[in-house]
Amino acid sequence: MQALKYAIDESLKSLWRGRRSGLLSTATIAVALFVLGAFLLVTANLDRLGAEWSSAAELSVYLSDNITQDERRIVESALQPGDMVVGRTYVSKAEALTHFKQTFGDLSAVIAEIGDNPLPASYEVRLKPDALGGQGVESLAARLRQTPGVADVRYDRQWLSRLMSAISIIRGVGLVLGLVLTFAAALTIANVVRLALYARRDELDIMQLVGAPQVYIRGPFVMEGLLQGGIGALVALAALGAVFLAVRAPYLIPLASAANLSSVRFLPPGPCLALVLGGMGVGSLGGLVAA
Repeated sequence: MQALKYAIDESLKSLWRGRRSGLLSTATIAVALFVLGAFLLVTANLDRLGAEWSSAAELSVYLSDNITQDERRIVESALQPGDMVVGRTYVSKAEALTHFKQTFGDLSAVIAEIGDNPLPASYEVRLKPDALGGQGVESLAARLRQTPGVADVRYDRQWLSRLMSAISIIRGVGLVLGLVLTFAAALTIANVVRLALYARRDELDIMQLVGAPQVYIRGPFVMEGLLQGGIGALVALAALGAVFLAVRAPYLIPLASAANLSSVRFLPPGPCLALVLGGMGVGSLGGLVAA
């Protein structure tokens, strides 16, 4: 405890003496962790979007206008609740037209000019979440496309696959960029600590000559890097929270509503704590390398 108290006191004095260079290294690690935190925030909400879309994914079976009752019964028997299907809802041509006018009010005039209702009747099939992405749904869709009276079958899996691929790419780019910036921040901290070390080299030589333990010699420099990394991480989280609150109401909430996302959330406590501990770890590593 005495060595820890000594390290904290000396590191605070060193930070105050070299506050200009210390501010530079703290700002560098803050920028690095801000970028990494921003990518984590985006991918966390995109993951939630993918999960919500997956749970609401449907199989749309569009029927021909001249479908017979026997053909409808065959389609309905294929869509009975079971291992993949939760339930189905029949949407008539009139209901499809009403829904279209409610959703796309600007295009109602175009439908009126056509005259006859061009929209087909359909079955909206609700699928089980564990069945999404499996080959069973693809086989069901392929069988339905070959069924007489079925005009088309649309499945949300293609959009979900593209979304998941985009999330993976964004996460990878953010991780690589964050690691590069974090490495640069560690080098900056190491150089700042090395400057403080050179400023005290005579004192350190005397401490070594009189047999001072290494923890008293290197400890303050490791603690200095740890403090710079921790402060930089806290600044990054505060800046990220401020930006999130500033753009949430005018931009993020309307975007979430358009994408059918229930809400846009900030980073949970776990990733926030990981960013702070990561900043402290990078800073202490830079201080250890310099010392």
